[in-house]
Amino acid sequence: MSRLVKQLGLVDYTPTWQAMQAFTDSRTPATPDELWCVEHPPVYTLGLAGKPEHLIMPSSIEVVKCDRGGQVTYHGPGQLVVYLLIDFKRMGIGVRELVRRIEQAIIDMLGELGIAAYGDVNAPGVYVGGEKIASLGLRIKNGAVYHGLSLNVDMDLTPFLWINPCGYAGLKVTQIKDQGVALTVAQAAERLLPQLERHLTVMKETA
Repeated sequence: MSRLVKQLGLVDYTPTWQAMQAFTDSRTPATPDELWCVEHPPVYTLGLAGKPEHLIMPSSIEVVKCDRGGQVTYHGPGQLVVYLLIDFKRMGIGVRELVRRIEQAIIDMLGELGIAAYGDVNAPGVYVGGEKIASLGLRIKNGAVYHGLSLNVDMDLTPFLWINPCGYAGLKVTQIKDQGVALTVAQAAERLLPQLERHLTVMKETA
């Protein structure tokens, strides 16, 4: 079953989150999966286990407590966010494998740009030289996934200094621009979407 890709542009976080919840609550076994590509105005989001103490410096940036996994992260213009509204049951894999496949899609996309990236089994996300370039946060409800990934493309990284990103004190972040590659968010999406399609379509590997 093919996935529908929606390019939603710059949209506020909370109504987008609510739309994901509504989509997930109303889907049936016949509902096609959707990938939503967005950018958000500046916002901090706190996952289900998110601890307010990881917001280490007061700012005027809105803080939203949401229902994804993980701690605190930052979204802002110049960052590609892809929300993965997928029927997890159809894939026949575990959560850890799903996370690994999403990470690998990002790693392969960056590899095509000449950027050597890698994952960390103890800290979900994608890293370049010890600095985080992409974050993951998922929610699984009734066998369906929502929320997704964020990839730093060409943005103001300063607000990351005002938090412990993903709950890790001192964790540095980077972006595609700082790795010497000039891309727009739309161009980054164009490169990442085929990788996501490839990795999310492959069925469970046989031993």
